[in-house]
Amino acid sequence: MLNRMVMTRAPLRVTFVGGGTDLPFYYAKRDYGAVVSSAINKYIYVTVNRKFDSNIRVSYSKTEIVDSVDKIEHPTVREALRLLGIEDGIEIVSISDIPSRGTGLGSSSTFVVALLHALHSFKGEFVNADELAREAVKIEREILREEGGKQDQYIAAHGGINLIKFMSDGSVNMTSAISHDSNLKRIEDSLLLLYTDRERSSTEIHKDQILNSTEKMETYDEMKKLAEVTFKAICEGDVNALGEFMNMNWEMKKSLSNKISDRWIDEKYERAMKLGAKGGKLVGAGGGGFLLLVAEPEKHDSIAKELGLRKIDFKFSQSGSRVIFVGD
Repeated sequence: MLNRMVMTRAPLRVTFVGGGTDLPFYYAKRDYGAVVSSAINKYIYVTVNRKFDSNIRVSYSKTEIVDSVDKIEHPTVREALRLLGIEDGIEIVSISDIPSRGTGLGSSSTFVVALLHALHSFKGEFVNADELAREAVKIEREILREEGGKQDQYIAAHGGINLIKFMSDGSVNMTSAISHDSNLKRIEDSLLLLYTDRERSSTEIHKDQILNSTEKMETYDEMKKLAEVTFKAICEGDVNALGEFMNMNWEMKKSLSNKISDRWIDEKYERAMKLGAKGGKLVGAGGGGFLLLVAEPEKHDSIAKELGLRKIDFKFSQSGSRVIFVGD
């Protein structure tokens, strides 16, 4: 164990199409699922330091000070410490650029990735992106048995704009966008991210999707098909096609569960389309969080103002989880 402070950061993400096909009920039965997602330059930071005494201090939206791992209330912190065999004498602090609950940007999985990276580094261990993602999935999906997919863990660990395929055997294949910078800049400039100021539980939405899954498998098939063409549109800088595909995906996704959208969300989205948006969707499982729209840059401010929603400026992030500070 190293007696020095370590700080890591991992990026949050936006999804374009295919969300839901990364859930095991789908990809295990349909050969594979596919999503298109991108890391963004909004991060979760985790700091780990040797504590002066043998207690454990964990600080997030609340602060816990306990004398054993078993007494930690935060489930992912508790299980991460167990997984890495750290028993005591440690301080863990996390902060986020974006509200970290129910926003649809993958914050819970991003936190786990950043935490695992910090803990490995604190122990003096090198860990690569695939290992970080697999460990995060193990904690969230296998140990804690939380409902959900695994795109968030892989994007947080790897960064970049990716077409991600989730194979029926449990493996994950990632294809990173390779394109002229001007194409990706055109896409980046067209994206408008708006905060709805409404939190929601992705776990509850995923549970509802699973309950309705048998009769909706063909819809998931169609959403999966959009992944390849959407990824191509992004690489080619085709803003119009991206908007069209995201709109198609959103209309299909709303039919998967009545928890994904509601009248308030539908009205905001329809208003945005009338104001010149080419397409969009709620990021993540749905129900609230952030609305991602495709529109000409000169229309962004007026759309945000007319909808009465806060605009969040962002850029794509090519880097995944990384160690950004190691104390002497």
